[in-house]
Amino acid sequence: MESLLHSTPFHTTVPSCFIFPPDQLKPATSTAVSLPLVDLSGRRDEVCRAMHPRLRQGSRLLPGNVGHEVSKEFFQLPVAAKADFYSEDVNKANRLFSGTVYDTDGERYWRDCLHLSCSFPVGDSAKGWPDRPYRLREVVEKYTVQTRGRGPGHDYFAGDTAGGDVVLNVNHYPPCPDPSLTLGLPPHCDRCLITVLLPGTVPGLEVAYRGDWVKVEAVPNAFVVNFGCQLEIVTNGILKSIEHRVMTNLRVPRTTVATFIMPTRDCVIGPAEEFIGEDNPPCYRTLTFGEFQRIFRVVRLGSSLNCTTNLKNAQKER
Repeated sequence: MESLLHSTPFHTTVPSCFIFPPDQLKPATSTAVSLPLVDLSGRRDEVCRAMHPRLRQGSRLLPGNVGHEVSKEFFQLPVAAKADFYSEDVNKANRLFSGTVYDTDGERYWRDCLHLSCSFPVGDSAKGWPDRPYRLREVVEKYTVQTRGRGPGHDYFAGDTAGGDVVLNVNHYPPCPDPSLTLGLPPHCDRCLITVLLPGTVPGLEVAYRGDWVKVEAVPNAFVVNFGCQLEIVTNGILKSIEHRVMTNLRVPRTTVATFIMPTRDCVIGPAEEFIGEDNPPCYRTLTFGEFQRIFRVVRLGSSLNCTTNLKNAQKER
């Protein structure tokens, strides 16, 4: 528990294990961008029509209202109240951990994370989640059930489109004494089907665009929806899984909720018939989601964990 970043009220220096080489810390452009907005309060057909012209842009902001405060409240609990959930076992379904290493040379990322897994129907899943704050289990259960229902049509998969566990990461990025030295999360693309991010109002998310990093403007009560690698494969590259990263800041903590919607492990994923033809052959192999996960555990993709431009080549390597 002593390794949790937020257990120290104020950091005066950045420990060496969090410092990255300068070539991995290219600064973003000075201008923040606003992503397209889609209002979810309308009828389902209206929402679909509003989203369709924007599909090729890869990410969307969806206004909404969920219990963002309960996530922040968890990290404000006394250390003793969270001790039972701390674990460095990456195979544990529900755990609290800090300073993720990922695929690096040992550098750690400036974040603490509460990782929760939810099966469907929810059943006993909630029993493995923290019972403090008192409303956390109720909020997480309702939120994950509603989020899972926003996946694409089942016809694109020989199995269940969103039938796998929903994984929810409550990310907490404490103030960093020198944000120019470290990262909250590395450049990566999400390997799932869809990611629904509740980013809060503190900026930090950046996306790769035309060779530069671009800051994403924080919008109150809004979700950021990222297309995962599975949608890139299904649409034969028409929808791109956008590379993104997280930066830290000097003054205030940032708490976000990332919900990853995934197929079942035996779900067969490949380019859908609607997206292939004589002039547009399949660009991706057809694999089960389990096979896809295995490939991306063993294929190192350079400076990015899963850069979109490498997705096709990575599939060919195995």
